[in-house]
Amino acid sequence: MTNRSGAGIDIGSVDFESFYRGEGGFADIEFDRPPWDIGEPQPVLVQLERDGGITGRVLDAGCGPGDNAIYLAERGYSVTGVDGSATALGTARERAAARGVRADFQVADATTMEGVPQEFDTVLDSALYHCLPAESRAAYGAALHRVTKPGAKLHVLCFADVEDAQAPATVSQDDLRTNLGEHWRINAIEQVRYSGAFDPETVARQFEQFMPGFDAGAAVTDDHGRFTFPMWHLQAERA
Repeated sequence: MTNRSGAGIDIGSVDFESFYRGEGGFADIEFDRPPWDIGEPQPVLVQLERDGGITGRVLDAGCGPGDNAIYLAERGYSVTGVDGSATALGTARERAAARGVRADFQVADATTMEGVPQEFDTVLDSALYHCLPAESRAAYGAALHRVTKPGAKLHVLCFADVEDAQAPATVSQDDLRTNLGEHWRINAIEQVRYSGAFDPETVARQFEQFMPGFDAGAAVTDDHGRFTFPMWHLQAERA
């Protein structure tokens, strides 16, 4: 199967606040729920935490509805989730309250992190980087550097530009190194799988205009039958 990455979808132009309010999608596609909202932490994050990749105070950049932040807060981490969508953060606060955990959620521009203090030991970016306009990514790396402490860890999960990625707005390793390398010492970039909110048949139906010939039967799914995307997992330390 050929690579149909959906490069024609301009995620950077999406109004995520409207998206979370249920008032629109992107590229003329309407969704019942955001494709990344699986209602639980990403399996790759769960494994990362188990492997000791999360330490100290945690910043969840682009936290959306908050499930990753809530998962970490349940395990005793002090977590701050930031997002540009007030509606998404409202959902995050509701979910945290329902789980009986405390996490701080605040509106912030990820490319400046204005108002966010310099106090974090770990940054988690779970599918934010590839949503940023290309011209804003270097500023994002600098902003993360500003709000972290010396020796801080950075974990970025973004759509990978691999064969048959079947994802919009894929990112190359060179893009990551160019935009983050000035402020972060990159230790590894590895390919992982990232769970979407839909099964392969639904993915094929929703994205049929961008993925003609998509073979749902050949899709890689997680333990719950959800379609998974190939992602880069960048691991870095604050320079």
